[in-house]
Amino acid sequence: MLNVIYGTTPARKNSCVRLLTVAVGLASLGLTAGQAQAQDQSVEDRLAALEARLAEVQPKANGLEGFSFNTYARSGLLLNGDLQSAPGGPYLTPAGSVGGAVGRLGNEPDTYLEAILNYKQVAENGTKSHYRLMIADSTTSSNDWTAGDGALNVRQAYVEFSNLASFSGIFEEAAIWAGKRFDRDLDFDIHWLDSDIVFLGGLGAGVYDVTFSDSVKSNFSLYGRSFLEFPSDIQDQDITSDTDSLILTANNYFGNVQWLINGIKAQENDLRVVGGVTEAAETGVHTMLAYHGDSFFGLSDGNFKAAIIHGTGLGAETKNIGADGDLHEDAVSTRFAVYGTTYLSENWRFAPAILAETSEDRYIKGDEYQWLTFNARVAQELSANFEMQYEASWQTMDLKPLGYGDPARNAVDGDYSRFTVAPTFKPQVGGFWNRPEIRVFASYSTWDDELETYTAGDALGVDSDFESGQWTFGTQMEIWF
Repeated sequence: MLNVIYGTTPARKNSCVRLLTVAVGLASLGLTAGQAQAQDQSVEDRLAALEARLAEVQPKANGLEGFSFNTYARSGLLLNGDLQSAPGGPYLTPAGSVGGAVGRLGNEPDTYLEAILNYKQVAENGTKSHYRLMIADSTTSSNDWTAGDGALNVRQAYVEFSNLASFSGIFEEAAIWAGKRFDRDLDFDIHWLDSDIVFLGGLGAGVYDVTFSDSVKSNFSLYGRSFLEFPSDIQDQDITSDTDSLILTANNYFGNVQWLINGIKAQENDLRVVGGVTEAAETGVHTMLAYHGDSFFGLSDGNFKAAIIHGTGLGAETKNIGADGDLHEDAVSTRFAVYGTTYLSENWRFAPAILAETSEDRYIKGDEYQWLTFNARVAQELSANFEMQYEASWQTMDLKPLGYGDPARNAVDGDYSRFTVAPTFKPQVGGFWNRPEIRVFASYSTWDDELETYTAGDALGVDSDFESGQWTFGTQMEIWF
């Protein structure tokens, strides 16, 4: 028997050893060899069934198949010294009308949530599919029932295929997609400003990860967006529908360097009436050069990102690519962004950011919009569940809109500043990205009086109860997973 065992393959040897062991044990119980063999076969059958079941469950256990749920949400109160709701938000200054964010900690009066449902499958040939549905809602109401005030919306609904069995060569690692989505690699932001460096989303299709070498990859896509309907007084009365903004994108990576180029076309958009003139852009070009650092500017552990963006015509909306149909045909904009995160010591975290933009002929020939934001968030980790967070923001702006907008915008030149202290509780401190958090906060805001003349109904306007040199207070939760 032993010679038979040692002369077989390892798998058969193990089986024979198991059978011999079972036979000896059963013999001691008075069972015959036939009974023992039947008993062993029953064990083998159960083991085979268990292994088959594990093979079915394993893809779901490691996330390759099945349903999953992700979310981002925030909700809280923002009150003034009279214990009344105060205006807020990262874009409450005049510069916010053209993308000038000032920071979010202790400055958000809303409830915003994203519910993301995913379903993944793996075909017999190994091809993976991923369906995503993302529903979002936003409201500034403090009530428990906000159906009349909210903005419930489907933000994403798409299918993506990857690891395609029939793809080879430079497409071997590629993924293809179609539907409504945020671009996977053009949705990176400065979180503590609540401002994307660049954002691309809409209806379309594309291919990711066309791989030319280990360090050179490209993504290609076509997105469509819709502008507002043409006004009734346009030159051609036969044009009554929305105009489509089509964005053709090439997003290229060379190691840590990213180069993005977008061509934008909106057929007959130049017939739209904008700011009293009929010179809206019909085409545009948008490009970005970015660097994704794997240290804090080479000085310490952490990370940083830096980007410079330039656009003309419809590309002069540098953040939300192809989203603004009112841009003048001669519009020119340049945006600069840099931010990073690091530890200053064992218990102190530091995250500085700079975001700036300049644009000319943006909506009306001769207008100018210039703004610059400095922001820094610091956190002191005091225990396993508690930390103190601090955020300071300063923004300067020089805006000459030449009466554009409804109501009309006036020229302003001035500064805005805010400082926030936020005691924060969380399940586990450590790093800027650990959530959920529960915060209480106090913020002090001040700004130049000239900023109050920008436009009627503005958050800082002369008709607002929100006055310079004012403290605001509140509480907030924030979560993502």
